[in-house]
Amino acid sequence: MNPIEYITGFVDDLTALRRDLHAHPELGFEETRTAGIVADLLTSFGVDEVHRGVGGTGVVGILKGRGPGQRIGLRADMDALPIEEETNLPYRSTVPGKMHACGHDGHTTMLLGAARYLAETRNFDGTAVLVFQPAEEGLGGSRAMLKDGLFERFPCDEIYALHNRPGMALGHIETRAGPALAAADFFDICIRGRGTHAAMPQLGIDPILIAAALAQALQTIVSRDTDPLKSIVLSITRTEAGASYNVVPETAQLAGTIRTFDAEVRTTAEGRMRAIAAGLAAAYGAEIDVELRDIFSVLKNAPVQTAAAIEVATELLGTERVVADTAPMMGSEDFADMTMQVPGAFAWLGAGPGPGLHNAGYDFNDAVMPIGSAFLARMIERRSAA
Repeated sequence: MNPIEYITGFVDDLTALRRDLHAHPELGFEETRTAGIVADLLTSFGVDEVHRGVGGTGVVGILKGRGPGQRIGLRADMDALPIEEETNLPYRSTVPGKMHACGHDGHTTMLLGAARYLAETRNFDGTAVLVFQPAEEGLGGSRAMLKDGLFERFPCDEIYALHNRPGMALGHIETRAGPALAAADFFDICIRGRGTHAAMPQLGIDPILIAAALAQALQTIVSRDTDPLKSIVLSITRTEAGASYNVVPETAQLAGTIRTFDAEVRTTAEGRMRAIAAGLAAAYGAEIDVELRDIFSVLKNAPVQTAAAIEVATELLGTERVVADTAPMMGSEDFADMTMQVPGAFAWLGAGPGPGLHNAGYDFNDAVMPIGSAFLARMIERRSAA
């Protein structure tokens, strides 16, 4: 049985569901409506067990096959982003300042499509563990589920995940064994100077001037403090200071992220950030506080599970639509924390041309729905008997 053809038979239902989720985005740990829809649909499909509230707003479905076998996990993320949507789609976000700009509406729907197919066909042994995760976008949803005993309560021998990727050939699948996505630290820096009248700067300590100097100096961590053959990205993504044309403010804030693959580079970057901040604070007579938070681990695909994902993708799509050694990316994914406890693999699903992820003009390409659902379902059929 070809799962792509089978799932295409109910793809209109999936498309309507995905667009409904798109119109009603929810941020991390707020996915009550989404989780409720997921749980209700799993129950309606005949999934054997449906568990709500895992790790906050997560949902786990347990689907049993025809006999004994492996316990295979499939994971999809559910949360949206704090972005104001800039599309004119008939199903555009109805919630101001929130949108599904990363395709998690599509990921959730594809896993539900796989669940429906598997429940209707039961053409597998073992157990399918269907993990619908909250709060992937830097809020620690994976870690929350793990803390809530995800793999103790719902053991998995392997786990797999799929992420759409605009700009990649439509319907193609790419993955790689080993490090695939970077670790990420988020940072917040507060600079405390001394406020004064803008016409008398000599009476103050200008935090904006210091912030500008610090923003430039931090880039030397990349260009001068780390091995140029080892990847690192340091991006300042938010600056805040002042509220008036004629006042030098008391404080300024910088925030951003550091992405690395190498643990030593990560440690060096953190140490140098603190040292540079301390040096500039001393030079300007200010106070600079640096807060660094470990948000994402390096996502490492296990060799055996990656090979299995490549085999399934090739079976479904042919060798010409599968890349088995795609380049690593500096983006991050908290699926990494799950693969640190259970061997697994993460793959990209090509979404064709269009605005990129985390873009206000982005929309998930519904054309890939049957392929993504079929890939996830086939992983259960092939690996549960391994």
